[in-house]
Amino acid sequence: MQTVNTLAQLQPLVNSWRLAGKRVALVPTMGNLHEGHLRLMEVALQQADVVVATIFVNPSQFGPGEDFDGYPRTEQQDQQQLAAANTDCLFMPSVQEVYGDRPQTIVSVPRLASLHCGQTRPGHFDGVATIVCKLFNMVQPHCAVFGLKDFQQFTVIKTMVHDLNMPIDIIGVETVRDASGLAKSSRNSYLSDSEKSTAALLHQTLCQTRDAITNGNRNYSELAQQALLALQNAGFRPDYFNICQRDTLLPAQTSDQALVILAAAWLGKARLIDNLSFCL
Repeated sequence: MQTVNTLAQLQPLVNSWRLAGKRVALVPTMGNLHEGHLRLMEVALQQADVVVATIFVNPSQFGPGEDFDGYPRTEQQDQQQLAAANTDCLFMPSVQEVYGDRPQTIVSVPRLASLHCGQTRPGHFDGVATIVCKLFNMVQPHCAVFGLKDFQQFTVIKTMVHDLNMPIDIIGVETVRDASGLAKSSRNSYLSDSEKSTAALLHQTLCQTRDAITNGNRNYSELAQQALLALQNAGFRPDYFNICQRDTLLPAQTSDQALVILAAAWLGKARLIDNLSFCL
């Protein structure tokens, strides 16, 4: 595995692969890798001849008071894991390398960015869209692989790529979970042992709501309120629990067939997100 830190090092390497007719996959990460990230690498290797992974903790997607400074950084372990996963190149740029001095351009997908997580994290998805767009321009991959745990983020990226006519295939990978159903996340390290046990109830609540819907209950507002109350009673501080049409992420109507349930809740120091996507 080759590790590079600058665009001047990265682009000749990627250009040589493209000139040789090789298909290039990109796996963007913020590091502190876990089994979910390694699953993304497996899929990328299936989809392409060479894989570029990135580690960059992106300041523009963190709001005031969020955990940018405390976000877990484990670069040495991450490099070992990526090398063992047969990654061809690791790109670890600095903030200066990515943003330069006084950047003025922001990439935004405004309607999607204003929903769900965007209501309590204003500017977050602008930061996501901007950094992903920049990484796409830097690496110029044929395809890029993202986890579906953050379904809203995945939808924002797909929409950006479609709207800007980017010639990149966006590939989603199902969420990797531990035995309790808890979605793998870098922020799970914030949870105590007892909180990890409680955290599994988020996924269980999603499953219970999905089962109620598939069994014929279409009172989505009441189902969401019941789920919020159940999470609160279990010790969470719920942010939202929304039943949506899968493609638009707007509130589901009774005629919709493709649905996604999106949820976010605080437990201790950790803000957990999860979702379930299904068809009726």
